[in-house]
Amino acid sequence: MPSFATKSSKSKPLHVIDPDGLKSFLKSKPAAVRAWIKANDFKAHHGDVLAIPDAKGNITSYLVGWSTTARERFGFSPVMAQLPKGSYHIASGMGKEARKQSAYAALLSTYAFNRYAPQSAGKAKLQCPDQDSKAQLLAMAEGEFLARDLINTPTSDMGPDALEKAFRDLAKKHSAKVKVIKGDALLKQNFPLIHTVGRASDQAPRLLDLRWGKASHPKVTLVGKGVCFDTGGLNIKPASSMALMKKDMGGATTTMGLAHMIMALGLKVQLRLLVPAVENSISAGAYRPGDILTSRKGLTVEINNTDAEGRLVLADALALADEERPDLMICKATLTGAARVALGPDLPPYYTDDDKLAKQIDKGSNAAWDPLWRMPFYEPYETMVEPGIADLDNAPRGGFAGSITAALFLRRFVQKAKSFVHLDVYGWTPSSKPGRPQGGACQSARAMLMMLQERYG
Repeated sequence: MPSFATKSSKSKPLHVIDPDGLKSFLKSKPAAVRAWIKANDFKAHHGDVLAIPDAKGNITSYLVGWSTTARERFGFSPVMAQLPKGSYHIASGMGKEARKQSAYAALLSTYAFNRYAPQSAGKAKLQCPDQDSKAQLLAMAEGEFLARDLINTPTSDMGPDALEKAFRDLAKKHSAKVKVIKGDALLKQNFPLIHTVGRASDQAPRLLDLRWGKASHPKVTLVGKGVCFDTGGLNIKPASSMALMKKDMGGATTTMGLAHMIMALGLKVQLRLLVPAVENSISAGAYRPGDILTSRKGLTVEINNTDAEGRLVLADALALADEERPDLMICKATLTGAARVALGPDLPPYYTDDDKLAKQIDKGSNAAWDPLWRMPFYEPYETMVEPGIADLDNAPRGGFAGSITAALFLRRFVQKAKSFVHLDVYGWTPSSKPGRPQGGACQSARAMLMMLQERYG
């Protein structure tokens, strides 16, 4: 679990300096220290670290180069990676907001996924520079680590059964209530799309349902895509596209990470978390291209590609959530490659018709160092998701506007919620960066948390 260093007299001070401030910093130091800094050619470039010894050679402090114009969101993670094991505190050179961001980066630098083999992680720990923010920073890091661990675990150990256990563990941690509808019970209780997508797997499909909070508080419902592995079904994926499909439940795990943050911080909301947990497998019982399915909402869907399964399981879950008329519904899914082509792996798009909500999301995104980009529910494209033979098409032909048409498909199942936002997340860091090793990523959860805190206090 992420943690800050405890306050200690052995904690080493970190003096943060930008290149323009180096000259004035040197003037205040003894000649021996100035000579040491010069001999080591320390220029205070962003991320540079220099140990400062006393006359006996004992390290008394560290200098850290810094630039407020650096593009790296978590620039303090590489700093922590260079420090030896021990306790540290920021002694000078940073404002309150930068210290807060650096503290979060320091927490992330301690992450490693060690389930199958030892992995290296930073051993240095930073004292929390702002006690008022400590609980929030820890909750965000804990939610991030939870999502990363679940995404990084391969489907051999993280199928629908294991995802349900993780879901129940999260609920138990926060004294939340859980209901699970599993297997043929999905048909009896009118979740036909969830059942159809998951029925070919040897692990039964299910709908996971968590509730927490007071009934008097505003209803906030999270819906996350929980496809534990996606072969593509009978429209089977090529090997190169199937390699990362253990992360196709990234929508579920990032909503679970967000749910942890909400519950750990005690937000005044009535929280509901819905995860349709399935494996899109291949067997004699697999659904087929050309099938026409009837959803919980009663809308019919023509299956033009069994690899567009995420929107199907979400459709039933969204329809259920919508029946309660929540104040806010947040849907998260690793839904389309089109979103990655448009915006890359680090910048998820989001869709909402609520301009006030969009402003709150953008503000939260900036405050939480969690980038998002608003995309349109472009209504002229509605005809692209209408095949004629059924109400909806799960995979419009032509390949144009793939993320938008997927979002439009999902919106058809949300009519009663006061506000709705859909996020098309990647859920993965493709190459290692300090604090963010290659693997699972809890994208958008921090931004959503900040938005919720502003919206509901």
